[in-house]
Amino acid sequence: MVWILKFLNVSLIILFFVSIASSHSWGDAIKQGMQIFNEKAGCAACHVLKHAGSKGNIGPNLDYSKDSQNVAYVKDMVKNGLGVMPAFGEDGILTPEEIDAVSNYVAKVAGK
Repeated sequence: MVWILKFLNVSLIILFFVSIASSHSWGDAIKQGMQIFNEKAGCAACHVLKHAGSKGNIGPNLDYSKDSQNVAYVKDMVKNGLGVMPAFGEDGILTPEEIDAVSNYVAKVAGK
């Protein structure tokens, strides 16, 4: 019985530290995505996204688009572009990792 309690204690401690580590990495991913959105890709110049503090008026308002909450849709738009929006992936402006970061960021914060 004692060994079961020790095992449970150790398991809970491990779970606690894993959850802390994953929350920090998610926070870092949000920061990276926002930095790409606002600076490297310049998405903020054309799009409204409250979380990023952007007030662009050329592209769609990402806070009001349900599609903006779909990471696959956002990733496709960022990679391939649409209309006047550049194809950030096809044109080599962003790396695949940066496309993932900014797409996950937009899908996570849009409309919130």
